[in-house]
Amino acid sequence: MSITTFDDFNISNNIKKAVKDMGFEEPSAIQKITIPEALKGKDIIGQAQTGTGKTVAFGIPLLQKIFIKDKSPQAIVICPTRELSIQVANEISKLGSNIKKLKVLPVYGGQPIGRQIRVLKKGVHIVIGTPGRILDHIERGTLDLIGIETVVLDEADEMLDMGFREDIEKILRHTPKQRQTLLFSATVPDEIKRIAKFYQRKPEFLKVSSKQMTVPEITEYYYNVDDRQKLDALCRLIDVYDVDLGLVFCNTKRRVDYVVRRLKSRGYSVEGIHGDIDQKNRDKVMNKFRRGDIEILIATDVAARGIDVPNVEIVFNYDLPQNPEYYVHRIGRTARAGNIGYAFTFVEPKEHKLLNNIRKITKSKIKKQQIPDFNEMNNIKNKLIFNEIKNTIKKEDLKEYRRAIKDFTKKDFTTLEVAAALLKLVKEE
Repeated sequence: MSITTFDDFNISNNIKKAVKDMGFEEPSAIQKITIPEALKGKDIIGQAQTGTGKTVAFGIPLLQKIFIKDKSPQAIVICPTRELSIQVANEISKLGSNIKKLKVLPVYGGQPIGRQIRVLKKGVHIVIGTPGRILDHIERGTLDLIGIETVVLDEADEMLDMGFREDIEKILRHTPKQRQTLLFSATVPDEIKRIAKFYQRKPEFLKVSSKQMTVPEITEYYYNVDDRQKLDALCRLIDVYDVDLGLVFCNTKRRVDYVVRRLKSRGYSVEGIHGDIDQKNRDKVMNKFRRGDIEILIATDVAARGIDVPNVEIVFNYDLPQNPEYYVHRIGRTARAGNIGYAFTFVEPKEHKLLNNIRKITKSKIKKQQIPDFNEMNNIKNKLIFNEIKNTIKKEDLKEYRRAIKDFTKKDFTTLEVAAALLKLVKEE
């Protein structure tokens, strides 16, 4: 049977209603292929990038199995970062919002462990957290995994890159052998295959094809720039595209600090996040960005895991990522929820081989562009406004506005004069 809506899945009405309330209509590619298999109790290796709906893909089967009267942990989700743990916990709580007395708890470093212990003592059905803090609870005796039926390894490749393999294996050894194990990863290197071999039972390997992984509404450009020209190039592009909400990716913590410092000195509304910034301040920065209190967020790849802000207009690759998969992760943060998005990448002369590799593996059509001079800035601004106009004509009901323009042009002005005046007003706003 072909899956077209969430009603096609063999799941409870409570979950179906929650999915509808969350605004999801058609399941994503990864959800279509993984949910039916996971509901059968099979172990799964799901390969898909961030932003494709993986949380719902494992969240629905996980919730379908929960027995509410049993207040001991029945499912555990292991995530690489605190931010992702919080995001996954929020999403699963929303999916389970119609299941009475369901308890979901995120556990991570940076939050007082006493609070987590108190909640665990009262009874929790689903635990979501980082390897270190989960292991801490196991060793303290505050988290018993004997009743675990489902284990999810989310962003497994990222956890291995961060050195969590030993912690993950220790956690898995504390769970029953008859559990269901769902592993999700953007890439499936040999190390992931080894974990699957030891800790999964005949897993189904389910992959979203490259065609399905691309984001059609992203316009991708690259700019040839020397390292010392990058900051000026970034400032000019921020100005030309009049960025309200943008993400800038750097390869190192030091680079994030440098870019933040220099942009602030030029008067831009900007903050940075990376692994050396404590959790409390990372949360503060992320909340500011979500509210739109800062326009530009500068981040490393690891710190940016779990960022899901729907209105990000532009992603800048200040540094070209060394791993082609990171390029896909980064640019997937724009063009969410049907919006138009841009991805701009700075390429140094020595990096063209790496750029070609990214193009080849990700099948991205990254076009070459020149950093605009002051004459070209005007043309780009016009083009951006015309793109928005085209989008509005396609998507919005304009009857009322057509009537108003018709009435206005009956008097002294042509439609062309009215359009020109409106363009001027929008540009000078």
